[in-house]
This record gives sequence, structure tokens and C-alpha cells, in this order.
Amino acid sequence: MKDLIALAKNNYTRRTGHTLDEIQAVLFDMDGILYDSMPGHARAWKMMCDSVGIEADENEFFAYEGRTGADTINILYQRQYHHAADAETCKRLYDIKADFFKSFGEPKLMPGAKDTVDLALNKNLECVLVTGSGQASILSKLNADFGDAFSLRVTAHDVKRGKPDPEPYLTGINKANTHPSQAIAIDNAPLGVESASKAGIFTIGVITGPLKHGALLAAGADIEVNSMAECRLCLALLTR
Repeated sequence: MKDLIALAKNNYTRRTGHTLDEIQAVLFDMDGILYDSMPGHARAWKMMCDSVGIEADENEFFAYEGRTGADTINILYQRQYHHAADAETCKRLYDIKADFFKSFGEPKLMPGAKDTVDLALNKNLECVLVTGSGQASILSKLNADFGDAFSLRVTAHDVKRGKPDPEPYLTGINKANTHPSQAIAIDNAPLGVESASKAGIFTIGVITGPLKHGALLAAGADIEVNSMAECRLCLALLTR
């Protein structure tokens, strides 16, 4: 792991022109990083589509992870109806999807997520949530599961352009009042990794879903790991 991190830091400097400085903040994605919630999201999206007559495959929603709800709905609408959905339609369909997701019960914490957040807190690092989700039922769980660790949050309601645009992670950097070279981003989706990488942040890609090895490196991750437990070790070495 130490050799991989040394290589990743060199690659980061090569691609950004910055040296990874004294870390001040860690930016966490939510679904698939803090919570094992993506299977539920994919199922809820498919159920919403079935209920309103939109053709979709459940597995395709894993590829949209990180996008805002409106972005996902517009992908579906453009494909089936050849035009974008208006704002009222986006809200109505997202509310249907959100109700289905809520009906499944509370998602479980991703194994190793709490330990990773605790490590960041113990090192006095600012923790920032950066998610494309606007799912109130899961956002409301954060305080119960992580205390006040995520007082700084970037959600679908805070940005105009969702992942893979760099805006979500740049907004997170601004909320933490730090520089990209003084932060680490943790994301499990290609679109999220691309967003963080474009923002100039050292990015740990964590494979927690149905992705092939190397997919997150291809999306721009500086290092790729296979679990949140490995992510914790990586973070510990990067911040020692």
C-alpha cells in the first residue's frame, strides 16, 4: 500500500501541478461510501419508471450514481420522449422514487465507513459530505450515525451542475475553506471520481458496487481500493 500511495501522490502532482500538502479536509460521497444504499436506489428508480411507463433497466442506475435526480430523469426522458422533463415533472417523479426508496427501510452503514470518518475526526480533519442525492430519508440519518461530523454538506440542492462536473467537489472545498491540494476526496462512482479529479483533489476511488477493477482509475482516481476498510488504511497513510 505504501508504494501505491507514493506512486499515486506522484501521479497527482503530474496531473495537477500541485504537491499534496498538509491535509485539512476529507470529502465523502454518501451512497456507496457511507451507506450501502445504491442497490435500494437502483430498485427505487426502476419501480418509479415502471409506475409511470418509462422503459429502464435496474442496473443502468448504477452508472448514473452521483448525478442529481433531475439529471437522471432527463436522461430517461430524452431517451423515451426526445425532450427534457420540466421542473414540475422532475419533482413529481423524484418524489415517487424517494417514496419507494423510503419504503425499503433504513440502509445499513457501509462496512468500514464509520472507522474511516472517525479516523478523519481524530486527526482533526474537516469532514464534508459531497453527494448528488437529495434523498431526505437518508440525509436525515447522518446525525444519528455520524454525530456532527457532517455539518458541512453539499447535496443536489446546493449545485447547478451535478457530478461529473467539478462543481460539487469545488463547492465542498469552498465550504471547508481550503485548497484542493489540502484535501482528499472519497467516492465510489465513476461520475463522482471524475468530478473530484476535475476539481484538482487527490481522489480515492472505492469499489463498493458492480464495477470492474480499474474502472475508477480510468475515471480519474489517483488510487483505487476495494473496500472502505482499505480506504481507511489509505487515508491513515496519506495523513500520517
